Order: sequence, then structure tokens, then C-alpha cells
Amino acid sequence: MFGLKENDIVADLGAGTGFYSIPAGALVPRGKIYAVELQKDFLATIKSKVKEAHLGNVEVIWGNVEKIGGTKIGDSVFQVEDKENFILEIKRILKPKGRVLLVDWSLSSIMGATAVIPKNKAREMFEKKGFIVEREINAGDHHYGMILIKS
Repeated sequence: MFGLKENDIVADLGAGTGFYSIPAGALVPRGKIYAVELQKDFLATIKSKVKEAHLGNVEVIWGNVEKIGGTKIGDSVFQVEDKENFILEIKRILKPKGRVLLVDWSLSSIMGATAVIPKNKAREMFEKKGFIVEREINAGDHHYGMILIKS
């Protein structure tokens, strides 16, 4: 997953119910996972999963994080009103050459074409703000994925 090393520090922005945060926490036993979620009702679910998995390195947050080496953005870009500032904030918190794992709904999803940010549009938005696409990844039938690097 995302080429994580055992001492990496990663923010999972839009952590949802911890689908990525929990496995990432197991992969970085000497590192730290910041599971950041805007919907407060999901925070208890993530905390419960962290406790069940006995992970002391996953911190559940409703708020901002400090400089980090990588972040995962899951099914969130379409919900953000000010996408330009959202991307700039991601760039601000990442260290130089920091990485972003972007996974979002594809046009083939159940979300409908008006709600989805197409892959090419997402790529263009990030590139305009100084990110380089390292590679695209297979994210399933209803999602697209890419790894971007802060340049």
C-alpha cells in the first residue's frame, strides 16, 4: 500500500471509517498515521477499530495536522467547495517530495457524473499546483487512483 516504510508518518485525509488508516497503521509500526475525518460521527468508529487492532500509532483527528511525508485523499475531492485552496493546503502540510495517494470516484461510479471529479480534471488541478503524477494505480471498478509527488 503506497510504498509505506515502517517509520513513515502519513495523514489519511477523509479517513471515513478507517478503511485505509487501520491497515496503514499495521504497516508503519514505528511510524504514525493521522486519521483525519471531517464527519464527527465516523471518529468513534475509527477509534473502535484502532483499539480492536491494538494500534498505538494511529491518531484519530478532527482538525489539522503538521508537516507530513504522505497523505491519502479518499472520495473527498468532489465534496470540497474550494478545491484550489484544498490542494494548496495539502501542498503546505507536505514536506518536500511528499506524496499524495488520491483515490476518488470515477465516472463509472454510482455517484453520477455531476458529483464526480474526472481523473483528468483531478490530475490537472494537482499539476497546476505543483504536483507531479508519479503513477496511476488501479483503484477498482468505481474509483481511480494516482500517486502524486510535491515538486
